[in-house]
Amino acid sequence: MGYRCLMAVDRDHVLRTAAALLTRKSTATMDEVARAAGISRATLHRQFAGRDALVRALEELGLAECEAALDAARPDEGPAADAVRRLVRAVEPAAALLAFLYTENQLFEGDQVNEGWNRLDARLTALFRRGQESGAFRLDLPPVWLTEALYGLLASGAWAVAEGRVARNDYTHLIVELLLGGALRREGS
Repeated sequence: MGYRCLMAVDRDHVLRTAAALLTRKSTATMDEVARAAGISRATLHRQFAGRDALVRALEELGLAECEAALDAARPDEGPAADAVRRLVRAVEPAAALLAFLYTENQLFEGDQVNEGWNRLDARLTALFRRGQESGAFRLDLPPVWLTEALYGLLASGAWAVAEGRVARNDYTHLIVELLLGGALRREGS
């Protein structure tokens, strides 16, 4: 029993180390991931058959973290704009991983798309639709587009922070102000 628990901890450590490395250097090799995790390439290969398996495991981790952030943001409570602010603040710790996943085209091609993305999309789209129905958000921007814009801003913000072009403390403010500044309904529109 204790051995199995130790293996789960090791896998989590490897995933988080891989996420940290790949968010800084998306072209990192499996050798570099193993080195960063403090394990041999053979041990890494036993846990993940190759880069695709590692990326798929990172996708599961990223989706779980994004869904947890969405739960923590309470998207059905209070004004929709406040829920968006809470969401961006809650997702910030997972933003770099989300940015990495956002660039992994194989995750979004063919029949192998993870159902978690559809769940996340549906929940975000519902939040933006709620904002439109309350009169807070513009009606000429489809909720699905606002969802895609949010993903893009989250990823861009994570890259800007990682590169030192934007202060980490400004992440939430910059994303929310840009998104909501363009999404808020104006008088007469």
